[in-house]
Amino acid sequence: MAGKMVEFPSNGGTTAGYLATPKSGKGPGVLVIQEWWGLVGHIKNVCDRFAAEGFSALAPDLYHGKTADEPDAAGKLFMALNIKQAEKDLRGAAKYLAGHSSTAKIGAVGFCMGGQLALFAATLNASVGAVVDFYGIHPNVKPDYKKLAGPALGLFAEKDAFVTPQAAKDVDAAIKKAGKQSEIHIYPGVDHGFFNDERADVYNKAAADDAWRRTLTFLRQHLT
Repeated sequence: MAGKMVEFPSNGGTTAGYLATPKSGKGPGVLVIQEWWGLVGHIKNVCDRFAAEGFSALAPDLYHGKTADEPDAAGKLFMALNIKQAEKDLRGAAKYLAGHSSTAKIGAVGFCMGGQLALFAATLNASVGAVVDFYGIHPNVKPDYKKLAGPALGLFAEKDAFVTPQAAKDVDAAIKKAGKQSEIHIYPGVDHGFFNDERADVYNKAAADDAWRRTLTFLRQHLT
């Protein structure tokens, strides 16, 4: 791993996170928000990949040390997520990341649960100028899209049973109805989690590579 674990203030307490920075020292900041598994190796690796592309990436540990490696346990952590605490953690993470960012605006990129939380983070922090939502879902997280400070890019999967293509289109429509900029891409023939290269059951290299290209292009366009 190229990055390191850090701690940042979060509403009177502290929250841990994984920070990866480019060789230049700092680049455009990107919040990387975990799937329902927690702050696992895959999410840290995504931060390292962003750093290799010139970004400063921070993944806050929203489960505060807990992780899961099978769906039942992940589902329990997912549903037990304290949204008010997550809100504080995301605010603290955005503020901390700003100190490592070369740009005034930062981005938020999230996967599964984190995709919905990335949109949420962007409604909480005016500093978040671009959001990338990978197949985001959480029934208890309801972002107020009118508070988005920048455009959103949604990357979804045609065979996703959690976030169906219709659900993806509904999110896109809701953001646009709120007067904000949104674009989505639905990858044909792939399933929820297609970006996670540690999950052979759903990983799709072609879709993941294309989604990564779109993500980098989008963030560079809106943050640099």
